[in-house]
Formats: sequence, structure tokens, C-alpha cells
Amino acid sequence: MATEKKLLRSKFFWVGVLYFAQGFPFGIFYDVLPVYFRQLGIDLREIGLLSLLGLAWTVKFLWAPAVDYYRHHRRWMLAVDLGMGACLIFLAAQAGFGPPVWIAIALFTLLSATNDIAIDGYTIELLAKEELGRANGFRIGFARGGILAAGVILILSDYLTWPGAYVAAAAVIALLGVVCRYAPRERDIVVVKQRLFLPRLLLAALALVLIGYAIQFGIRHGLDVVIEVSASVANGIAVIVTVLLMATTASLWLRRGSATGREAAPLASAPLFSALAEMLKRPYILPVILFVLTFKLGDAAMGFMVKPYWVDSGFSATQIGLVSVNFGLVLSIAGGLAGGWFTDRVGIFKALWVLGLFQAGSNLGYVWAASVIPLGAPGAAVPFEHQVMMYSASALESFTGGLGTAAFLAFLMSIVSQRYSAAEYALLSSLFALTRHLAGFASGYGAHYLGYAPYFLLTFFLSFPAYLLLPWVKKMLGYAESRKV
Repeated sequence: MATEKKLLRSKFFWVGVLYFAQGFPFGIFYDVLPVYFRQLGIDLREIGLLSLLGLAWTVKFLWAPAVDYYRHHRRWMLAVDLGMGACLIFLAAQAGFGPPVWIAIALFTLLSATNDIAIDGYTIELLAKEELGRANGFRIGFARGGILAAGVILILSDYLTWPGAYVAAAAVIALLGVVCRYAPRERDIVVVKQRLFLPRLLLAALALVLIGYAIQFGIRHGLDVVIEVSASVANGIAVIVTVLLMATTASLWLRRGSATGREAAPLASAPLFSALAEMLKRPYILPVILFVLTFKLGDAAMGFMVKPYWVDSGFSATQIGLVSVNFGLVLSIAGGLAGGWFTDRVGIFKALWVLGLFQAGSNLGYVWAASVIPLGAPGAAVPFEHQVMMYSASALESFTGGLGTAAFLAFLMSIVSQRYSAAEYALLSSLFALTRHLAGFASGYGAHYLGYAPYFLLTFFLSFPAYLLLPWVKKMLGYAESRKV
């Protein structure tokens, strides 16, 4: 009993639980949904468009100040986890990929991004400065564990059917929300009250959703007069336009205090804008931003089509969950550790271009597999030699992806200002995530019109535009180093 109480009082125990709860929904979106929809026979172009809904994780900084302002992080966690569970229950009762499913998945990603905000804010307040290093180790490990658990949901779909698997996933998320509610209580921090009310925020969010539907309707029916536009394309364009509208609205609203000459509210003080302004003043920053957007372009362009390719090649959800998700994630972690060691030994600049070559070359493994393995009917037996070929391509892609990520994240950490380190890193990593979502959106069209093997070959060549920017990357590393001396 004493040991149990000591465990429940441990900060690192709760860091592990919280980040497992953060990783699980992320794995559901990126690993489970593409397999599910492809098994339903959904068009690759529509599956690619699904990637755009992940933009919620990219732009979550826009409403993060609201979560911090209203506090009660554990209540946020419980509420959004229950909401995500309800979304999955709804998906369990649906078939196809109509507007209600789009809405449910969009709400799921929005709630998951909000959960990330609440967990990150709570953890930062929970930990002392000297505990952050160990906590980050727990954070990375348990978040990966949450993604591994999503792979288990894939496996369960072969035994419980998809509705049963979604109900199981909903139960896990709801349970995690209840458990997180019992984490140690937040510290009492006095927040100066301003003229900012939750109902206004909710009304603004509802208005933006309705505007998004109006945009979709206008694109769908207005452009049909000139050209034929499919519902999936209209939905995708509507998502992009609505997200841009949200970003613009939030930016203007956050800065309205300074524009009117009044003292800015805590929510509107926006250190993010200060960090952005400071970062844009640096030399070489524009080529470096382009490098951040393109370094993992080849990897991102292929990523969202890998799971549909496995399905079309005749592999079961159990095989995909065990090999592509779970074993692949273990290899990705191993690649990250190896890449970190290599980066420390040879330096960040050399590691970027060397490990970037390994990262790009791994796409050729899937080119080889897609050129040899015929597309088969779901449920048909896959010959052993084809299984070995697919598993080898997956292992190579996962390991080298970890190599490239280690060098890339070390580069981002090395160029941020010490004064705005957290905000600048959040901005740069958001740019990196933006590439993943936009490339995922385009990937469905590429795989549909070119076929898997030619498209995977195209992603190999997409890895190299970033190399044209390496001279400016080297200069930026030198500039960042000189500022620290």
C-alpha cells in the first residue's frame, strides 16, 4: 500500500500516464484511420485529404493561451478525452466517408490537439527545472507507447471487427481521461481577469465551423458551373481555407489590445509574436525556413500512403499493426538513438546531409516492393517472399526515418534563441508538421494517378530540394553558435 501511494505521488509516473494519453489519439489518426478507410474501399485521394484534418495539431498554438488562461488542466483532459471517445463511438456506427465522418474526425483531432495543450501546460507547471531532462525521456518513451497501443487497436480489428475496435479505443481514451483527472492538483496561480469569456470563444468557434461549411458549399456548387469538382476536393479546399481563416482571426484578435493602445491581456500578450518577429530579423532565416519545410518532404509525402499500400497488397490489419506500426516504431526509436549518437560525433551540419541521404534512400525500398509485389485482394494469402520484401522495406524506412529526425531536431534546437527557445522551437516544429499534413493531402492524388511504385519513386526525388539550401543552413549554424559565445 505504501509503495502504491508513493507511485501515485511520483511526478514521473504521472508524466508517463499523461504522455501515453497524448500519443494514443495521435496513433489512432495516423496509423488506424488510413487502414480502416482503405479496407472500406475509400479512394486514395480522399484518404490523402484526411491528412489535412491533422492541421489541428499544427495550429494548436492559436488557442493554447485560452487553455492556460482558464486553467483547470485536468478538467480539460477529462472533457476532451470523453469527447474523443464519443467521436470514436460515432465512427463505429458509421460506414463510408461522408460529411458526418469528416466532422467527427475533425472534432477528434481538434480535441486531441487541445488535450496536448492541457497536458503540456500541466506538465510544465508540475516539474521543477532540474527535472525536465528526465521528464522528456519519459515523455518521448510513453508517447511512443501510446502510438504502439494504437497498433494494438489495428490488431483487434481483425478479431472484434472495426466497430468493436473503435469501441475498445473509445474505452481506452475515456479511461485515460478519468485517470488523468486524478493526477496531482495544479498549483494555484493568480490570473488577472480580463474581458474574455468562454461563451464568446465557443460562439467564435461555432461561427468559424459554419463559415467552413459555407465555403465548402460555395466551392462545391459554385465551381461546378465552370468545372466539375468532387466532394472530396471541395472538402479539402474548405479545410485549408477555414484553417487559414481561423489563423488570421486568432492573430488579429490576440493583437487587438496593442492596436488600440490598451494594455494587453495575458491571453493577448502573445510571446509567440515576439518570438516570430525576433526570428525573422536574423540573417539567412528565409532559406532556413524553406529548409525546415522541405528537409523531410520525401518522407512526409510517402508516409500517409504507406498503410493504404499495405492494405492493397493484401496484408491484414494484424500484420500492419505488428510490423508497420509496432515494430516500425521500435526501429524508429532505435534510429533516433543512433542518429543522436552520430550527430554528437560528427556535428549537426554533416549529420543533416549524411543522415538525410539514408532517409531519402529508404524510400527506394518501397519502390522496389511496389514494383515486385502485385496488388492483391484483401484476405488473400501473401507469398512469404513478398512478406519478407515488404517487412524489409518497412524496417528500412522506419530506422532511417529515425536517423533523419534526430539530426533535424538537433538542428532546430541549435538555432533557436535562448530568450525565446520554447516559442521558437514550437514555431519551427509547427512548420515541419505543416509539411507532413500538406504532403499527405497531395499524396492521395499522386498515388491514385501515378500508381504506388512511380509515386514512391517521386518521393525519393522530393527529398533533394532541401540540399540546395545547405549553404544557408551552414551559415545559420555558424551565426547561432556565435551568439552563444
